[in-house]
Amino acid sequence: MRVALTGSSGRVGRAIFAALAGTQDVIGIDRSPFSTTAIAGDIGNAALLRSAMRGADAVIHTAALHAPHVGTVPEEEFFRVNVEATRLVAEIARELGVRRLVFTSTTALYGHAVAPGCCTWIDETTMPQPKTVYHHTKLAAEEMLETMAGPDLALRVLRMSRSFPEAANVMAAYRLHRGIDIRDVADAHVAALTNGGPYFQRHIVTASTPFLPSDCEMLASAPEPVLRERAPELVRAFQLRGWPLPKTVDRIYTTATSGLGWQPRFGPAEVLAQLDRRSLEVLPPFGPASNRAE
Repeated sequence: MRVALTGSSGRVGRAIFAALAGTQDVIGIDRSPFSTTAIAGDIGNAALLRSAMRGADAVIHTAALHAPHVGTVPEEEFFRVNVEATRLVAEIARELGVRRLVFTSTTALYGHAVAPGCCTWIDETTMPQPKTVYHHTKLAAEEMLETMAGPDLALRVLRMSRSFPEAANVMAAYRLHRGIDIRDVADAHVAALTNGGPYFQRHIVTASTPFLPSDCEMLASAPEPVLRERAPELVRAFQLRGWPLPKTVDRIYTTATSGLGWQPRFGPAEVLAQLDRRSLEVLPPFGPASNRAE
């Protein structure tokens, strides 16, 4: 299979490239040069996109402006990159006979759906309530792609949860309810290249949670008993390392669909193992929590 990969120099793009390389022919396109990028240029350049997608069986579109760009990049640029360039990618894919497009989206666009003071259970049936221009443009791109799906172009939207490096104690706890390993993100994109079903599909991509919807009330106000019952190994690991348990859990991301044919592999224990082997994927514990807006 020949796969065109936008955003191939970015963190998600590099992980997807690594998951595909050696078994598939991957053509990376990104504005920033990198070893995973064959074509360097702006995602809004139609000629470059045609060069990358010509002869491709599928496109994985990860290129985007993200939360850290909010407030530093004009809103018009968010719409140009996240919406109009996505439209261009889909139109050229259809023009060139590409049969499938996988679009990288984010659970961040649920935004205000996370009720203050509560623990909100979120799956694909939950209505997004975007906060920032980042959320609004990713949702707009999703909605546009849904109208373009059909027999000539199957669309898969993957809403990935939190996967960037953070303090190990934060990451390990998040891996129970709102985080995912970047390798699992990559594997989900690979699965979305070939899974069957309706022309348009939307999937939340997140680590497995041990929690149940009935746990939400306690998790919001007094999570320790629930953590001891549902995640005893993590509780013991936190105790051995002298780390405090979370004082609240405000959301649980999960998937209501099984049609992707994918399962996450890496839970909280992997975060601790990465810390112990000094992986750059995990930051030292008790460091400042990430201030990236979602």
